[in-house]
Amino acid sequence: MTIAERMRIVEGDITSLAVDAIVNAANESLLPGGGVDGAIHDAAGPELEEECKTLGGCPTGEARITSGYLLPASYVIHAVGPVYQGGDKGEPELLAKCYQASLLIAADKRLATVAFPCISTGIFGYPKAEACAIAVKTMAQWLEDNGFPERVIFCCFAPEDAALYREQLASVE
Repeated sequence: MTIAERMRIVEGDITSLAVDAIVNAANESLLPGGGVDGAIHDAAGPELEEECKTLGGCPTGEARITSGYLLPASYVIHAVGPVYQGGDKGEPELLAKCYQASLLIAADKRLATVAFPCISTGIFGYPKAEACAIAVKTMAQWLEDNGFPERVIFCCFAPEDAALYREQLASVE
């Protein structure tokens, strides 16, 4: 299977995906926020917030894992992307690092399928096209060097986000 074949795009609600893990675009506190973070916490039930409280937060560029509770996914990987401040304050590196940290957790747990949202592009303000390019490049590099996860899904809530990912994936061999 090629690198490109190991990446898929799905339009819809990440909380409905029956995969080994979904990635949450989390904040540093790991407590419920808005957007995809709030939707994941709502769908997983109150036990997710209770487990998150035991983790002591998570710095930007890193990730943590919890159970999926009421979600169809077994796990939630909480990745903290950067707040966009113009792009010259280390944001591209931090965004790539949060994807890499999520992938490392998935590989360590030998998770076969992991679904990612568009990290940092909501309230954190990262320009969508730039964030998409970083996500796809980081993912392709990881998959070239690692067997796990076997398949990654970019779950896009908005059709215009899915179009950006399709365009980026077209350049992956």
